[in-house]
Amino acid sequence: MDLAQAKAQLTAASQQNNEPASLLEKRLAARELMTELRLPKMQRFTYYDWPLIKKQLNWVESDPHLEEFTPDEEVIRVTQVGQTTVKVHIPEKLKAAGVILTDIFTAAREHADLFDRYFMTAIKADENLLTAYHMAYLNAGLFLYVPKNVEIEKPIEAELVQDSTQEEPLISHVLVIADRGSKVKFLQHLTTVGDKENPANMMIELIARDNSEIDFSSLDELGAHTHTYFKRRADIGRDAHVEWAVGLMNDGDTVGDMDSELIGEGGYANSKMISVTTRQQEVGVNNRVTNRGKHTQGLINQRGVILEKSELIFNGIGQIIHGAHGAKADQQNRVLIMSDDARGDANPILLIDENDVEAGHAASVGPVDKRQMYYLMSRGIPRKQAERMVIRGFLGSVLSAIPAADVRQKLIDILERKLSDGQENQ
Repeated sequence: MDLAQAKAQLTAASQQNNEPASLLEKRLAARELMTELRLPKMQRFTYYDWPLIKKQLNWVESDPHLEEFTPDEEVIRVTQVGQTTVKVHIPEKLKAAGVILTDIFTAAREHADLFDRYFMTAIKADENLLTAYHMAYLNAGLFLYVPKNVEIEKPIEAELVQDSTQEEPLISHVLVIADRGSKVKFLQHLTTVGDKENPANMMIELIARDNSEIDFSSLDELGAHTHTYFKRRADIGRDAHVEWAVGLMNDGDTVGDMDSELIGEGGYANSKMISVTTRQQEVGVNNRVTNRGKHTQGLINQRGVILEKSELIFNGIGQIIHGAHGAKADQQNRVLIMSDDARGDANPILLIDENDVEAGHAASVGPVDKRQMYYLMSRGIPRKQAERMVIRGFLGSVLSAIPAADVRQKLIDILERKLSDGQENQ
């Protein structure tokens, strides 16, 4: 399909979806960019032959019963299966306060002022081939707006299900806007139903305006037949706080970027991630915090466990821009290698262009601590159970950061399953 045919197909699909002209213009411009751009770089990690792009925009209905929606008046929740929004529940008092929670295309049609102001502003379509592809072929996603000084105490839970009972990519965009002085916790759970080979292109934009707070947690559990690219970025204003807590537990090959842009003075970002890889899985992650404003603080804490013949690469990138006086940047990148056939790396990278700052890093790659193992096994605990106990402790700092107890337990259950499966096949 040449460029003219591709643009005609996108135009027809956009009109079928009743999209505003402004969104179609962005799609067409991004499709042109795809002819010029390249895949994003990942240090010490090769993924360029993965099937991450499928150049066709189709509107496909999914069976809503692939994911059960359990009504609960106390839970703020949205469920999407593929491109199908199954249910959105938000209390009336939050609606009355101006909170908007809807799918991404309804937001484009009904809340154009907010959508056009913020959509694809933290992440730009022209950054690389996969961001352009995302903009051109976007087919799912969510939109959340929290007005000025509104504080939402309970986490907003998003259940996003990749429908791989059909051969259709999932290209999903979640946009969260916390206006000045607002506070919100957002928790997403990514899963796959079905075993068709499909790409997933999953992006998150967090807009934390001055004095706001966003706690964003994600439990990623996409299937073994899914090749995933993710990009998550937060634009953080003056005295705003963003906390990331991510359990990267996909069973398929995964590559992605997490970015925190500390733009306003006094901003704070804490980016925490754990990952467990098994079988012949390949996972590569760039986790970046950029201090642009004065007196900003950026933290990175990544911990990974590698089993069987899998590969896990963590790149932690702390950057302090010239003029960011009084900035602080610190990172930890630690990896446990549980098999002689596994491959892992933890690469701390500091890019400092200012003198009046504090910056540090730590990195380690190696096996389970022999002293801890000896202590546990000397008290009658079998080796495999002792290994799992040590690993649980190793990952504890991120596990404890998940705000919802049931999701935290779900992450622990997935962790135990992956560890147990990996140990059996060592």
